[in-house]
Amino acid sequence: MPSACDSLIDDIEDMVSSSDPTPLERQSARKNIIPRSRKKNELLSHEELQADSLIPGTQKIWMKTWGCSHNNSDGEYMAGQLAASGYMMTDDPSDADLWVLNSCTVKNPAEDHFRNSIKKAQDQQKKVVLAGCVPQAQPRMDYLKGLSIIGVQQIDRVVEVVDEAVKGHSVRLLGQKKGGGRRLGGARLDLPKIRKNPLIEIISINTGCLNACTYCKTKHARGDLASYPIEELVERASQSFREGVCEIWLTSEDTGAYGRDIGTDLPTLLWRLVEEIPEGAMLRLGMTNPPYILEHLEEMAKILNHPRVYAFLHVPVQSASDSVLMDMKREYCIDDFKKVVDFLKERVPGVTIATDLICGFPGETEKDFQETVDLVTLYRFPSLFINQFYPRPGTPAARMEQVAAHVKKQRTKELSQLFHSYNPYDHKVGERQHVLVTEESFDAQYYVSHNKFYEQVLVPKRAEFKGKMIEVDIYEAGKHFLKGRPVEDSKPFTASIAKPLQKGEVSGLMQFVEKLQCI
Repeated sequence: MPSACDSLIDDIEDMVSSSDPTPLERQSARKNIIPRSRKKNELLSHEELQADSLIPGTQKIWMKTWGCSHNNSDGEYMAGQLAASGYMMTDDPSDADLWVLNSCTVKNPAEDHFRNSIKKAQDQQKKVVLAGCVPQAQPRMDYLKGLSIIGVQQIDRVVEVVDEAVKGHSVRLLGQKKGGGRRLGGARLDLPKIRKNPLIEIISINTGCLNACTYCKTKHARGDLASYPIEELVERASQSFREGVCEIWLTSEDTGAYGRDIGTDLPTLLWRLVEEIPEGAMLRLGMTNPPYILEHLEEMAKILNHPRVYAFLHVPVQSASDSVLMDMKREYCIDDFKKVVDFLKERVPGVTIATDLICGFPGETEKDFQETVDLVTLYRFPSLFINQFYPRPGTPAARMEQVAAHVKKQRTKELSQLFHSYNPYDHKVGERQHVLVTEESFDAQYYVSHNKFYEQVLVPKRAEFKGKMIEVDIYEAGKHFLKGRPVEDSKPFTASIAKPLQKGEVSGLMQFVEKLQCI
């Protein structure tokens, strides 16, 4: 008969005692935690108490997130709730008692890193909670057996799962959020969170999508489209600015499809959000597939021209061959994509169009590949994500006849060489630009800012620039960046209506505590 530690529990409502410490109690008394009292018939001997003296909410947690900005947003919310409930978040995995591993299922290498991290945690005797798209899509994988899982729509219950994992229980919450007879976007947007960058707020406007791409594993995890109501998104943005945020990223599996399930659309949301953005702050729109943005091109051009919205759009094309797009079930042809790009380039001068390409999709011929090469040659995309095709288990594309590995590798190399053969920013040298400074460069030598077109501009590392809009003269251009020299006598402009939170500080904590007090 399995022990309690080995048991697998589908829902943990019955395991959480009414006498367990509440998140509010943990927050106010985290340094003076007393084990809860037990009923007479539950009293343990001194030896048993010693063996079961792990009090949830006192441990150190390390979190690792892979993948897209939607996944990063989920990670921020999970970290915020854990910290608000008394757990200590740490950047040192060796110092942690438990690891939360937030996975990505888009490509094989990302899942390989996830699997290796699980083994590393087990080798180091760390407790583990798994999250993200991999366990949501394939919870019965052998290497996930016996491990606790928090589903992508259940991140508001991460504290419960971690509590039980700390006690040695294996718990899985993989259900969908539903309300009013329909699927909801996911966990509430007003939960506590710890922003990876206190100056940037990532807001998931919807989860899932309306497509059924034959290569995509994310659909298995995130499901069909479910949008958040406009009022909730506007309130989340407003709260962010009250906490010193100066840049908002809107994210989802397909932002262009936003609202189709709740009777609204993306432009309607964006116009409402623009009203909330203070001068000197910026909004960045996330990835949108061609089919759903086509019918909103006029309004999207107006929005991208707005001074507080980056003139930037990520529109993944994946291939320039109509036959490959048909096999992918992308629901558009290459002329549709070109219409989007050409229209926005005409109506939004200088707009940055980023795109994705897959090399070696099953059935891709040399002619198909050459059409993709010709597309890159035509548009010379300044931001291009080139991916060698990986067959993901359980997808229709994995059952198709595969292109030989050496051919996929060669095509990926050829496309990468083409991308690196041109310099998209050379003509920018000598321009004077306004840029918003939000982070530090990887080498810690510069601050990173972005201009109106979301082009990366490196500026001197001066403390007074962080979170500010400054004016610079562009004096150097690289493949992926510009360098700017601050204009003399030009004063940094701050958009924030409040001082930014400290790194690691919990966003929305006071609202969270107030709501708990009302319960």
